[in-house]
Amino acid sequence: MKKIVECVPNFSEGRDESIIQSIADAIAQTPGVSLLDVDPGRSTNRTVYTFVGTPEAVVEAALNSARVARKLIDMSKHTGEHPRIGAMDVCPFIPVSNVSMEECVQCAKEFGKRLAEELNVPVYLYEYASERDYRKTLPQIRAGEYEGLADKIRKPEWYPDFGPPEFIPEWGATVTGARFFLIAYNVNILGTNNQAHRIALNIREAGRGPNEPGKFKEVKAIGWFVEEYNMAQVSINLTNYKITPPHIVFEEIKKEAKDLNIAVAGSELVGLIPLEAMLMAADYYIEKENLFILDEDQKIKLVIDRLGLNSISKFEPSKRIIEYLIKEEPNEPLASLSTRKFIESIAARSSAPGGGSASAAIAAIGAGLVSMVAKLTYGVRKFEHLEQKLRKIIPPLHFAVQKLIPMIDADTNAFNDYLEAVRLPKNTDEEARVRHNAMQEGLKKAIEVPLKTMRLANEIWEYVIQTARIGNMASKSDVEVGAKALETGIWGAYKNVLINLPGIEDEHFKEKILNEAEHIVKNSAVNFKKVLKILNDREKKQ
Repeated sequence: MKKIVECVPNFSEGRDESIIQSIADAIAQTPGVSLLDVDPGRSTNRTVYTFVGTPEAVVEAALNSARVARKLIDMSKHTGEHPRIGAMDVCPFIPVSNVSMEECVQCAKEFGKRLAEELNVPVYLYEYASERDYRKTLPQIRAGEYEGLADKIRKPEWYPDFGPPEFIPEWGATVTGARFFLIAYNVNILGTNNQAHRIALNIREAGRGPNEPGKFKEVKAIGWFVEEYNMAQVSINLTNYKITPPHIVFEEIKKEAKDLNIAVAGSELVGLIPLEAMLMAADYYIEKENLFILDEDQKIKLVIDRLGLNSISKFEPSKRIIEYLIKEEPNEPLASLSTRKFIESIAARSSAPGGGSASAAIAAIGAGLVSMVAKLTYGVRKFEHLEQKLRKIIPPLHFAVQKLIPMIDADTNAFNDYLEAVRLPKNTDEEARVRHNAMQEGLKKAIEVPLKTMRLANEIWEYVIQTARIGNMASKSDVEVGAKALETGIWGAYKNVLINLPGIEDEHFKEKILNEAEHIVKNSAVNFKKVLKILNDREKKQ
C-alpha cells in the first residue's frame, strides 16, 4: 500500500481571497499531493489547508505553500480571534496510511530545517517531534502569541529548533511537528461568548487550572462569539478522538447548555474527520436510541443529523471524511462487471475466471437472497414480535455478502499468481528451485482462497436456518434458492480445493486442509436439508 501522510498547515490569513487561493494553488500544483480542503475563517483571520500525499510530496507541498506565504502575508498587520505566532502558524504531519509516527517526525524535521534555511525564519518543533517537555505542546510554544515573540525568542530556553533566534516581524515563527489526527470541531451556542467560554472551561482537559481540571482528556477548548454566524461557539480541538470523540463532547455540551438555560444549535466540523470517528458516533446513537442500522451511508446520515453538522454549511461526506476523499476503487474487476459481462467472461475461451470465482459469486448470491428475506420480514407490523430475533439474524447475513463478493476476484487472482510461478525460468538449478518454491506457494494460495470462501459461507448457516424458521413465508422460494445457492457455492469452492491438493508436497498441510474442507461440505449438505424441512413443515401448518 502507498504511504499516505496528511499535512494541515494553518496560515494567518482568512480574509484576502487572492492570498488564500495563491497558497492553495502552491499546494495543489505539487506533484504527488491531493489538496482535500481549504477552510478560511474571517473572524479568526485564519485558513486551514488539508492535503495528503507521500511523505516526500507533502514536505515539498508544505514548503511551496510557505514560500508563497512569505511573500504575501505580513504578520505585523494581522489581527484575528485565533491564537497565533506566525504567518504559517503551525504545520503538523499526521500518519494516515502505512506510515509510522516516527516517519512523520522525520517529515517535520526535514520541513523545519529546509524552511529555516531557505526563508531564514525561526521554526519550533512540537508534539512527537519535540524532545523538551516545557515546549512540547502548541499552547506552550504559542504562549504570549505573536506580540510576545520578540522578547521570548531571545531567551536561550526559547531559541528555535531551526533558524535564527531573532524576531522576524513579517513572519513571526512557525511550529511544526507530528501528531495524531486532530479534529477541529465547533459546537454552536445560542448565547454569549462568556457562556460559551464557561462551557469550554468545564469540558477541556486543562479546565480552570491545576486544581480544577476539566471533564475530558485530550480536549482543548475556548469560547467565542462569531459575528458572521451571529452565534457563540465552543471551539474545540480533539487531539485524540479515540480517547474523547466528538459525539461525547457534543452530548456533554448539550447538558452544560441546558443547565445554563441556553440552546445548542448543532455543530461544525473544521476541516476533515476520520471515518472511524463518524462510525463511533453512529454506534453510540444506535445503541442509545435502540436503532437498527447496518448501511454505512445511513450511519453517516444519522451522525450528521444528531450532531447537527449541517447547521453552518452543508456537510458533504465525500468532501469531509478523509477516507472518502482518498478512497481508491477496490481492485475487483470481475465483481465490478455487469452481470452479463461477468457471465460472458466465464463463458469465454480462457481458464480464468473459472469455477472458483463462479462459486464465490453463487455463494454471495445465496447469502444475499436470505439476507433479503430477513430484511423484508423486519419492520412489517405482523412480524413486530420477531424484531429482536431479526436484529440478530440480519447483520451476519448482510456482512457475509460483503465478505464473499471480494472472493470472486481473489480466486482468479490466486490462479493467475500460480500461472506466473509456472512461467518462471528453470534453466539453472537455482532458477528451478525458485520456480518450484513459487509454484508450491501459488498452489497453497489457490487452495486457501476457495477454502476461505467455504468458511465465510459456512459461518451463516445458523442464520439461514433461523430465517427459514421465522421469515415471511411469502418469500419461501427465495430462502430455498438462497440456501441451495449457498450449498452450491460451498460445494464448488470445495472442488477447487480438491483439484489443487495433489500438487502440494506438504503432507501435513494437505491433511489439515482436506479434513476442514470435507467437514464444511458435509455440514453444508446437512444444513441445506434442514432448511428445506423447516420450510416444508411451516407450509403444511398454514
